[in-house]
Amino acid sequence: MKKKFLRISLIAFLSISTTQISHAQNLEGLLNLNQDKATTALKEALENGINKQVVKLTAQDGFYKNELVKILLPEEAQKIDKTLRSVGMGKIADQGLLVLNRAAEEAVKEATPIFIDAVKNITFTDAKNILLDGGHAATDYLQEATKKSLYSKFAPVIQNSFEKVGADKVWNTIFTSYNSLPLVSPVNLDITDYATQQTMAGVFKMIAVEEENIRSNFGGSRNTEILKDVFGSLDKTKKEESKSPSQNNLEEKGAKVKEKLKSLNLFK
Repeated sequence: MKKKFLRISLIAFLSISTTQISHAQNLEGLLNLNQDKATTALKEALENGINKQVVKLTAQDGFYKNELVKILLPEEAQKIDKTLRSVGMGKIADQGLLVLNRAAEEAVKEATPIFIDAVKNITFTDAKNILLDGGHAATDYLQEATKKSLYSKFAPVIQNSFEKVGADKVWNTIFTSYNSLPLVSPVNLDITDYATQQTMAGVFKMIAVEEENIRSNFGGSRNTEILKDVFGSLDKTKKEESKSPSQNNLEEKGAKVKEKLKSLNLFK
C-alpha cells in the first residue's frame, strides 16, 4: 500500500508541476505560432516610437518645451546658475540652458537611420524575448543596440551645433564669469559630453513612451492589424495567466491531496 500511496502522490505532484509548466509556456507557445508575425509586430512598434516620438524632438523646442526630456543644467553647473542669478546675470544662465536644448534638437536628426538599421537586425528570438518581457524591453533592446553609434553621431553634431548657435561662447562666458567671482571653486565641465548623454536619454525616454502606449493600447496606439493581433493576443494570454493558480494555491492543493490520501489509510 505504501508503494500505491507513493505512486498516487507522485501523480498528484506531477499534475501540479505540469499545470505550472503549462501556464509558464502559454505566452511562449502563443508566439511560436507565427514567428514572422511576432517579429513584424515588434518592428512596427519600434518604428512607431521612432516616427511618432523621436521625430518630435527634432522640431524647435522639441526638447526645450518638453518637460519629459528638457535638458536641465548638470549638477556641477547648478551652483553656477544660482550664483550668476544672485549677481544679476540670469540672462546668461537662461541662454546657457536654451542652447543645450537647441543642440539636442539638432543632433536627434541624425538618429533615425541608426535606429532603422537596428530595427532591421531584430531576430525572432529577440522579438519573442522582448514581447514576453513586457515593460520597456523594446526600448532597452534598442538602447543597447545603438548607444555607441548614437554617441559617435551625436557628439560631433552637438559640438557643431554649439558653434553654430554660439553655445560654445555662451558657456565659455558662463564658466569665465563664474570662475572669476571671489570665493568660488573654479568649475570646468565637458558640456558637449553632458549634452550628448542627455540627448540620448531623452530620445530613449520618448521611445519608451510610445512602447507603453502600444502595450496598453493607449489612444488606439495599435494602429495596424498586426499590432492589434499580436499585442491583443498577449493581453488575452496574460489575463488567463492572472487567473491561473498561484504557487501558494498549488502547494495548498498538493497538501490537501496528501491529507486526503492519509484519511484513506493508504499508508498501511
